Amino acid sequence: MRHIAIIGSGPAGYYSAEAAQKKFGSDVRIDIIDRLPVPFGLIRFGVAPDHQSIKAVSGRYEKVALSENVRFVGNVTVGTDVSVDELQDLYDAVILATGAPNDRKLEIAGGDLPGVFGSAAFVGWYNGHPDFADLEPPLDGRHVVIIGNGNVALDVARILSKTRAEFGGSDIVSHALDRLDASAVEEITILGRRGPHQIAMTPKELGELGHLARATPRVEKDDLPDIGEDALLEPGMRKSVTHLREFAAIPEAYRADKDISINFDFFAAPVAIEGDIKVDRIMVERTRLDEQLRSVGTGETYAIDCSMVISCIGYETPSIDGVPFEHGRGRFANVEGRILPGLYCVGWARRGPSGTIGTNRPDGYTIIDMVADDIGEGEGKTGRPGLDALLETRGVQVVKFSDWKKIEEAETARAREGAPREKFVRIEDMIKAGG
Repeated sequence: MRHIAIIGSGPAGYYSAEAAQKKFGSDVRIDIIDRLPVPFGLIRFGVAPDHQSIKAVSGRYEKVALSENVRFVGNVTVGTDVSVDELQDLYDAVILATGAPNDRKLEIAGGDLPGVFGSAAFVGWYNGHPDFADLEPPLDGRHVVIIGNGNVALDVARILSKTRAEFGGSDIVSHALDRLDASAVEEITILGRRGPHQIAMTPKELGELGHLARATPRVEKDDLPDIGEDALLEPGMRKSVTHLREFAAIPEAYRADKDISINFDFFAAPVAIEGDIKVDRIMVERTRLDEQLRSVGTGETYAIDCSMVISCIGYETPSIDGVPFEHGRGRFANVEGRILPGLYCVGWARRGPSGTIGTNRPDGYTIIDMVADDIGEGEGKTGRPGLDALLETRGVQVVKFSDWKKIEEAETARAREGAPREKFVRIEDMIKAGG
């Protein structure tokens, strides 16, 4: 019998478990360990609450989770409740699928002022992540600046702009919905170091900004390259740039009827955030592109008055004591997914924060092929019973998948009719609901 421990219950973790089931059949026991009492990681806490079609992929993971040879082990922190070395003593293979839940640091002056948030924190706040339940974003100001030109920046801008009615059918947490409903935000600026042809925004997410009830996007025509250059773009990017051109053509009379303006500020690099005791303004340098399409500062600077800055510049995998780590790349040090004998990483923990949710499926299958080559029939390790005995001696209250289903049912039962489904946002409440 082979025993495999997977650390992390997001997409990479469950795709790896699925691959192990298909590879080994009934000759494997898989424990999926997570520090939170609830599974699915990025799907629950990272995907925008109004993108329910994307969250539906959790149904596939649930099918894996309900298999006899797969078990969810929630509320267990690797590195605190149990070490990686201990897990390697118990399991034939340990796979780190921890994702990249930490914000990449905004390394400019004033980046630590009150009112500056990373996207992991802000997205976690409106998605009900326990780590950010007590976040207090200052939504009483009129102007918010978002740094970054990817889909996360679009998600944040859209969530800040929607009316309460537009959240119908979503699973945004009630405390965030109430705060957003009372928001005083009238202007949102999205800063990008480069231009429209270098964005990392997909057509679907960009197109959504053009259909908001109380907000309208704004693009300066002078920031757009000659339309003939669009022909050189790949089709998806060309469609995204077409959306930007449509935004630039929106009549001012139409904008006048909207409460919120979403401004795309291209060729703009943040250089400092200023304020006496909180964010008052952000200083920006105008940029240009060099021959390698890198952004280069021009020396021209200007200020944008604002009350909040949200940095959407990327994520990092958290390090774990005793596991080699590449700090410059924000991932575990590995060769094609192998860290050390019997220790592997998958998904963003292996690649860094790149690719879509679906990218993790082939990644998981590749890692399991590697595991199969390395561990053969297994070495007779104790696996699951050994972990249970160890955690019991340490007084760790394990949450099982059946407990999670109770949590989910309780969350659904708390929902108000016609309003988004409420979530438990504190670990103790989750455990209580599942007990």
